Amino acid sequence: MKPITPEHAPAARVPSPCKPIHTSNTTPNEDDMGNWKRLLISAAVVIAVLAGLLLALILAATHFLVDWWWFRSLDLGAYFWLRFLYRYILSGGVTLFFFLIFFLNFWAASQHLGVDQAIYAAGSEESRYRRWLRMFQTGALPVYLPLSVFLAVLVALPFYHEWEAGLLFFFAPDAGVTEPVFGEDAGFHMFRIPILVLIQSELLVCVGILAVMVAALYWVEHEFSPAHRRPWPRGARIHLNLLVVLVAVVAAWGYLLQRDELLYVDVHEPVFFGPGLIELRYHLPLIWVEIVSLIVGVVAALSFVQRHRGLKLALACALVWISAAGLRKIDMVPQLIDRFVVKPNPVKTEREYIKYNIEATLAAFDLDEIRTIDITAVPEGSETIDPHVREHLHNIPVWDPEYLDDVYQQLQGIRPYYSFTEVDTARYLVNGQIEQVNLAAREINLAKLPEEARNWENIHLRYTHGYGAVITPAAQSGDQPMQWWLRDLNMHSDVGLTTDKPDVYFGLENLDYAIVPNRLNIVDIASFDQGSSQNYSGSGGVPISSLLRRLLLSIYFRDERLFFSLNITESSQALFRRNIIERINTVTPFLALDRDPYIVVTPQRIFWVVDAYTTLDSYPVSKRTRYKFRGDTEEREFNYIRNSVKIVVDAFDGSLDYYVVDHDDPVLKGYIKAYPGLFQDASAMSPLIREQLRFPHDFFEIQMRMYAKYHQTQPELFYQQAETWDFAKVGVRLRDGRTVMRTVAPYYFTTQLDGCENMQNFVLINPMTPIGRNNMSVLAIGGALRPEACGVPYSKSIVLYKYSKDVQVDGPAQVSAMIDQDAEIAKEFALWDQKGSHLTRGRIIIVPIGRSLLYVQPVYIESTSSVKIPELARVILSMGDIVVMETSLEAALNKLEQRLIALQKARGIAPVPSRREEPGMHPM
Repeated sequence: MKPITPEHAPAARVPSPCKPIHTSNTTPNEDDMGNWKRLLISAAVVIAVLAGLLLALILAATHFLVDWWWFRSLDLGAYFWLRFLYRYILSGGVTLFFFLIFFLNFWAASQHLGVDQAIYAAGSEESRYRRWLRMFQTGALPVYLPLSVFLAVLVALPFYHEWEAGLLFFFAPDAGVTEPVFGEDAGFHMFRIPILVLIQSELLVCVGILAVMVAALYWVEHEFSPAHRRPWPRGARIHLNLLVVLVAVVAAWGYLLQRDELLYVDVHEPVFFGPGLIELRYHLPLIWVEIVSLIVGVVAALSFVQRHRGLKLALACALVWISAAGLRKIDMVPQLIDRFVVKPNPVKTEREYIKYNIEATLAAFDLDEIRTIDITAVPEGSETIDPHVREHLHNIPVWDPEYLDDVYQQLQGIRPYYSFTEVDTARYLVNGQIEQVNLAAREINLAKLPEEARNWENIHLRYTHGYGAVITPAAQSGDQPMQWWLRDLNMHSDVGLTTDKPDVYFGLENLDYAIVPNRLNIVDIASFDQGSSQNYSGSGGVPISSLLRRLLLSIYFRDERLFFSLNITESSQALFRRNIIERINTVTPFLALDRDPYIVVTPQRIFWVVDAYTTLDSYPVSKRTRYKFRGDTEEREFNYIRNSVKIVVDAFDGSLDYYVVDHDDPVLKGYIKAYPGLFQDASAMSPLIREQLRFPHDFFEIQMRMYAKYHQTQPELFYQQAETWDFAKVGVRLRDGRTVMRTVAPYYFTTQLDGCENMQNFVLINPMTPIGRNNMSVLAIGGALRPEACGVPYSKSIVLYKYSKDVQVDGPAQVSAMIDQDAEIAKEFALWDQKGSHLTRGRIIIVPIGRSLLYVQPVYIESTSSVKIPELARVILSMGDIVVMETSLEAALNKLEQRLIALQKARGIAPVPSRREEPGMHPM
């Protein structure tokens, strides 16, 4: 086949000039239509992207919005915004401060101070040098801005966690107490020093990083300059010198703060807390040497660099600084001082510093006004019983709350889903007389529902609340059935104790959220509102008044059924954070909460009262302790505490009210100033609730734990620790038959003590013994009214009945041993404690009567079967070395009195009657 050559190829077709050339099959109208379609598609994409961004923003802000709604439902919307602004203004302000430090210094350094760019010659190297220099000189926005932001956030990160302490730094006043070591106001160390230490440490990191990076930047600029052999520009040298001086000043400031940190050393524990001779006579002078030598040495070194003068001074200061720092780090010298000076003369050398620790600790734990009453007990066998003591028998609590819990549950639980979380103690006016009672709220416990009933509708819409409370008198008789003063779902009461709104939507149970009112027809669930959840009349929830709110709440609870449920109406509310401890901690996380919240039953409704504490770990020279409060995940360490606030929570609608009961607390003063309107004066509290206020259990325990050692105010006695106390202990027989030693827990008791005529005190009693011994040393009374404060229902005063060591006073463990050794009681116990039943002795109650002590111990019997309903069987009384047991307090007291009289006649002992002016329990 003959190949085709160019000359044989067919000629290309040339379009005719008479015909138009068409490159597309579309018409102009079709082009316009395509442009409109593209425009519409682009607009739709933009709208979709914007809508998606808006939705993402809403979803991201769900938690914030729901929290805001929740705070608004408590009338705390302004408080919510205030906390939000404080947090981000304080932490953001610190971040901005560090950002400006970094950015302005980088910007100044990026200007290539003092380098003459005219020296560059044209050629191949010009572009390379200019490229590097331009990057450093014009890199303020693309390089130094993000770098400064990153470094500022990194350095300021600790402030994001300490913003609450920052509030006290700005708002807390002076404490009004002078710390004894340096003579400064204690508030300076409590509120300022912790933040100043944080500022100094982070500022030192900031200026240290800045000095290194700026020096490196100048070096790079100088090295890439053709004139790098020339001296550094004057501006650059001034900048670097200022940074070096700043580093030295901040470091010296750190040494100055170390001086204040000496107030918190614990190297002398367990003898005493705080600085001693070595810290104030050895370490403190060395700190001042470090400060002076550092500042002078840096100035001399800079003078040498600039003017070649001051080298010897700089070297001398460096040597002095190294020597001082070394002496502080080397333990040999302090050990020699301790061995040859302190240890041979401990009290003489440390006396002043031990006294500092004692005074500071007593002030920090509010123990400096305790009243002590010295008592010499009557000789054994000469005890008498005041004839008017019988008037107070009705207030002796013979039922332990831990056993009453089973009784209440079995006899008053009524429905399987009701539960009594905690049994409280209180006093109420019954038939014109103050009566001590036990009581508990009947809460809902969804875990007790049958498995098949634990569905979404039941949990969130139907079983939404508990109902009412039960009240029983503290004193009962073993030969009579349990006496009830408030019982059953009809809230029946023969003594006038009742409440109009007994529904308990908020309590101590860990409840999930509830939606009320709703469309469900609630059947046979007790409620104040007819129809139960269908007609909830409270206002303590977040309204679900729109689809958007329902959607956000569904996302918040991660529960789509809330959104799709047909039983939710526009008037429905979401009740959540229904556990009162979680509720309070969400609002005021800076307050510590007592472990014993208690209910108050009023004619209108039921309330919870929670004692709240302010705590700090920065009170100067005060000993630190650890304690786990209600709602805490771990123990917190502190060396300052005040019970400054009583919190009242409405069990029906969950409203919170914070009442101030200690206006002298500087910590609370700071929070009051920071959060105006959150706290109210206790005078605004309802009188019915104010009557039920009490000395808090945890506060009393913490105070007495510290006072057990720090009551020895003389340094010599404190060092000897010869009179250190301990909490009284007693052997307790457990339900499984084992006997263990337990601390006698403080207990509430309604009685009349010395000081106030015709008025009964609701006090907290705690027996204490010498450490390592069992005889009674002190009977501590918390909440005892002072004569000048008679007429008020609540007192924060503590009175100590201190028994003389000249006469033996038996403690709870010794009385318990006497009961065990009593042949008559042991015989009866052996008969009762047989197969099918279990005998248990309750807590020992100590009743002060003049110069004598009356011990009361209840005896319970309960079945060994799965159904446990403890029954009060007997009451044991002990006085002196006599022990009796009867079915009631009245009968036991008669028997005890007869035994005392018979013993005194047999021994020829003259009875010693208690006098009216003596401390203890007296007639009204």
